Amino acid sequence: MMNQMTRAATGVLLLIAALYPGEAVAHEGADLEVDPCVRWVGESAVHFSSYQPQYELKAQYCTDIPKTGETFLVVDLVDPALRNVPVGLRIVKGNGRNEAEAQTVADWRPTRHPAGVISGETTLDEGLYKVIITAEGQNPSRYQYLLRVQMIDYQKLVNSVVVPLLGVLLCAWLGYKLLRSKWVRNRWASVRS
Repeated sequence: MMNQMTRAATGVLLLIAALYPGEAVAHEGADLEVDPCVRWVGESAVHFSSYQPQYELKAQYCTDIPKTGETFLVVDLVDPALRNVPVGLRIVKGNGRNEAEAQTVADWRPTRHPAGVISGETTLDEGLYKVIITAEGQNPSRYQYLLRVQMIDYQKLVNSVVVPLLGVLLCAWLGYKLLRSKWVRNRWASVRS
């Protein structure tokens, strides 16, 4: 009976692990096609990172920045063609739905970046921001990131807490059903004897 329970629990846990990779997948070394910090316009791509070394020296963030304050922003121009055209970066407070009324927090005017890196520093308060990266030239491109600064991402919270909890509850329920059915069979057998 214990062997059956172990196999059932292992099967459920493997199913959960297969269906829910969660936060265990590391960002470093991620393939560009699945990297959440990469934005594509056609064949052209940029990679966005932010850092807050005053809180955590080596931590790199993309769209969820854990604390307010001085934040270093870095845009890697993945496409070499972007290094030969003027590229600028603008950060607006809010989700950017009405850009005419949006408050601009930082604005780096379009210039050429032969090294392929745009970097700067700004102060971010709690809230939502939109990062807009604009490449000028024959084929103008616009890349966007929505930033959350010191905010709870409820979808990630649900994924990191509720989904594993459901898996544990499912294992417990299967174990209970298995124990119950074994107990009922033993009880029935003792009654029939």
